[in-house]
Amino acid sequence: MSGKIEARLAELGITLPKAATPVANYVPYVVTGNLVFISGQGPMGPDGVAYAGKLGSDFDVEEGKAAARLTALNVIAQLKNAVDGDLDRVKRMVKLLGFVNSTPDFNQQPFVINGASDLMVEIFGDAGKHARSAVSAPSLPVDIAVEVEAIFEIG
Repeated sequence: MSGKIEARLAELGITLPKAATPVANYVPYVVTGNLVFISGQGPMGPDGVAYAGKLGSDFDVEEGKAAARLTALNVIAQLKNAVDGDLDRVKRMVKLLGFVNSTPDFNQQPFVINGASDLMVEIFGDAGKHARSAVSAPSLPVDIAVEVEAIFEIG
C-alpha cells in the first residue's frame, strides 16, 4: 500500500524491518476501538539484537539514541501490521514509554529515548508528537539496551 506516510518513509530513506514475532506469551499489538497498543519492542536488526548492553557502561547517549531509533522502527513495523498496511490510518501517536537498560548512575534516559520520539515526529509530523515516559531499568529481556512500547489513535 502506498500513501502519504509511505512516501514520507521513502523520502527519509527508511525501509521498515519485518515485524518481530513475540518471544513469550503475548501478542505484538492489540487494536481496541480507535486505539492501537504496541507491545514493547527492542532494537532488533536483521541479524537479531543490534544493541545488547547497558547505557552508562557499554553505550553512550548517542549510541543509545541510535538503539531507540531502531526500536521505534520496530514499533512502526508492528503498527503497520495493526492497520493492515495503511499507515495513513494513524491519526496521532498518543503515548510512548521507553525503558533504558542502564547503570545505577546513568541519568540521561530522556535523551536516549529522544531517538524514538524524534523519529515519530520525522515520520508522522505533528501527529507524531506524544506524551512520554523514559525510565531506567536494571535489566531488560535478552540484555537489550532499550525497549519501547506505544499507543496510537487510528481512524
